[in-house]
Amino acid sequence: MRLAGRPVMLIGSGPAADAKRRLLERAGAVIVGEEAAGAALGVVANGDESAVERLRARGMLLNVVDRPDLCDFTLPAIIDRDPVLIAIGTGGASAGLAAALRQRLEALLPAGLGKLAEALFAARDPLRARFPDTEVRRRAIGALLAAGGPLDPLAEHDDPAAGIAAADAGPGRIERIEIGSADPEALTLRAARLLGLADRLYIEGAVPDAILDRARADAQRYAGACPHIPAPGLTLHLIWTDI
Repeated sequence: MRLAGRPVMLIGSGPAADAKRRLLERAGAVIVGEEAAGAALGVVANGDESAVERLRARGMLLNVVDRPDLCDFTLPAIIDRDPVLIAIGTGGASAGLAAALRQRLEALLPAGLGKLAEALFAARDPLRARFPDTEVRRRAIGALLAAGGPLDPLAEHDDPAAGIAAADAGPGRIERIEIGSADPEALTLRAARLLGLADRLYIEGAVPDAILDRARADAQRYAGACPHIPAPGLTLHLIWTDI
């Protein structure tokens, strides 16, 4: 939600309220008290259930600190690589878990990730002109950003614009993957990566939904054996081998 310049009500004081204030101010919100009008969102940081009832009667959506049962929305842990923003939420189950994940992911994401995003934005029109077909363009960008690719987002890049200029959709290819377990955690790293990249799936046998859910939602799906001639992009031939 865009909060820049918008009033958000904050009720309470102390460390929890101070933390919420910093988060809201970083998003550009205007912090107001209960007497103010016009706020659609509120944060109750002192556990005051009477305040919750009053504000909800005004039609406000609320975040109530340490009371997920009373929350209409939660405030996630944030990783900020402007303009890239990664939010980690647990639906109020554990703020500590969200914070721990944020700390681990902070170490993985390079400081220049925002610079890469800005370069991709600046290249939108040139990429559209070079790859007018949407699917071809998506494959070219996917190849750039793939693990180990020219613009792997988990690596630092001195000149991302040069990498974008070398974008290539590449030839079509077919990859065969045998699936012997219904547990997605049993997938090899290679299989999980290919499922996330595939343009189409040929599914031979009763491959479980839990495995298919790891594929892109927009990947085309077909039942039966895979053709021998590759279509553009990446085709996966999934074969269920569990007996």
